[in-house]
Amino acid sequence: MKVLWIFAHPEAGSLNGSLRDEGVRALREQGHEVRESDLYAMGWKATVDRTDVAFDSGGDEDGGDGRMVVGDAQEAAYRAGTLSPDIRAEQEKLDWADTVVLHFPLWWFGPPAILKGWFDRVLVQGYAQVVTDAEGRTRRYGDGGLAGKRALVVTSVGARESSFGPRGVHGDLNGVLFPVHHGVFWYTGMEALPPFAVYGANRRFTERDFKEYADALRARLEGLESDTPLPFRREAGGDYDADLVLRADVAPGRTGIDAHYDENYGAHYDENVPSVPR
Repeated sequence: MKVLWIFAHPEAGSLNGSLRDEGVRALREQGHEVRESDLYAMGWKATVDRTDVAFDSGGDEDGGDGRMVVGDAQEAAYRAGTLSPDIRAEQEKLDWADTVVLHFPLWWFGPPAILKGWFDRVLVQGYAQVVTDAEGRTRRYGDGGLAGKRALVVTSVGARESSFGPRGVHGDLNGVLFPVHHGVFWYTGMEALPPFAVYGANRRFTERDFKEYADALRARLEGLESDTPLPFRREAGGDYDADLVLRADVAPGRTGIDAHYDENYGAHYDENVPSVPR
């Protein structure tokens, strides 16, 4: 298996940095190939601007008045092979990989800005999203430029585990990570695996605490090829109507995030994933 480990934490000596080292080591010991993108260490530029593309004010990628239309400009540069070298290098890693591990601390209920910038700059129109099939239909939500790949979130949160439960004050972790799982992974065609979360990360971990999480991470990584992905509904699977709304006979009475999971599985997937021993 070929794994791309994308790491977004500013401190290599942090809990996350140590877990990243353990995870990469475990994968290589299991015989997998691993490539890494350590975004802070790389000095990754998080903001989209005109330096990302070979911008031509007279082309189709602008509004006809010299304004940059971001999606169109990115697609034009992607097709012309003129995206900036750092973006092309990340796309080459994605092309190589069959599995992506996205490793980040959960800050303000989402990934750090540097990782959001990686999404914005790398997963461009025409490459990962807004791609079409032979009949001109847009491929997304279960299909797309990255279809066939698997993806796993490894994250840490400062709060206790119970506060991220179905009735916890922070909301279910399922809902918190929905924008990444469904809006990034599934939208581009990647199958999202149930996440691996480290809770209480703001406290001082003992050696025993760290070993428990490191062992649990190693065990989760053994299932990268075999674990059941989150069962999101495919846009082209027949459950959605022409307005991209669930048909009335699909998941009747269910709304919000829960409705976009197959009812035979349920949205609260945490109970389907072995917890870290305590």
